[in-house]
Amino acid sequence: MKTLTRTIHKLFPARMTASAHCDGPCGVYDPASARIAAEAVLSMTRKILDLDPGDTSHATVNSLSRYIAIKEEQAQLAKTDLLILWTDYFKPQHLEKYPDLHDTFWQAAKLCSAVKVEVSIEKAEELLVVIRKIHNIFWDTKGREVAYYTAG
Repeated sequence: MKTLTRTIHKLFPARMTASAHCDGPCGVYDPASARIAAEAVLSMTRKILDLDPGDTSHATVNSLSRYIAIKEEQAQLAKTDLLILWTDYFKPQHLEKYPDLHDTFWQAAKLCSAVKVEVSIEKAEELLVVIRKIHNIFWDTKGREVAYYTAG
């Protein structure tokens, strides 16, 4: 395999070097995906709390399992999306204008973890509040006013 790879490189050498200042092409960042995932967390939390805790039927246990799985998956997705924004999009000049930026993202990441561990409407709603703050900061850094909306 190594010989084949070397042969291909000799026959077709790279003629230029690519570089980028971020992991993805500029313009693809948007906190909307984190908001959508956080909304799913809130929805699943409500569904879990709406279940009758005394009902141990297979259907209820199955629904509970599905709601928990979706809540966990969406909380992790929100956390991943937020961490990418924090580490890849925001730059030192943004910190000058928003000195609490790191704390805001840290708080959001911790809330993503909390909503996975807990079944708390309060924590899920708090996550959406922090994501709204991040949304407003993000779009302000782009000099645009983009409305924040939720599906619920």
